[in-house]
Amino acid sequence: MGVKLRRARNADSDGVISLIARVFTEYEGCVLDVDLEEPELRNPVESFTRFWVLAREEEILGCGGLDDHGEGVVQLKKLYLDPSVRGGGYARVIAQLVEKYARSVGATSLELWSDTRFVAAHGFYERMGYLRTGRTRELHDLSHTTEYHYVKMLDVR
Repeated sequence: MGVKLRRARNADSDGVISLIARVFTEYEGCVLDVDLEEPELRNPVESFTRFWVLAREEEILGCGGLDDHGEGVVQLKKLYLDPSVRGGGYARVIAQLVEKYARSVGATSLELWSDTRFVAAHGFYERMGYLRTGRTRELHDLSHTTEYHYVKMLDVR
């Protein structure tokens, strides 16, 4: 059976958490402690302005969403794909959904933060038109995360 991109339900929480945990194991030092650091994953429908999952039946193979911060800024959040579906264009589809939403609310820019260890993701974001701003932030979390900041300016149509 094929994969389907759909709006997330709170019942997808365990699958989303499992997906992100699998992705984190690919990177030395990445730790996922949902209750301590990522409680929004327990209720994605209420925690994000929009959130989508890529599912094969009930197995979650991808996810991504956004937060609308108002003032013309939308932030891309939690874009993760299982290795089995990478390269299939799904990340692009999710990113384009976020961009479409941003335009629909009159946003002039999209932004995101990405762990410095996620090198392949950085290449993807840059191909999608995001520019690394030079800003970084340290999260002081269990993973000792430092993140790069990216921005994409939107042409208002």
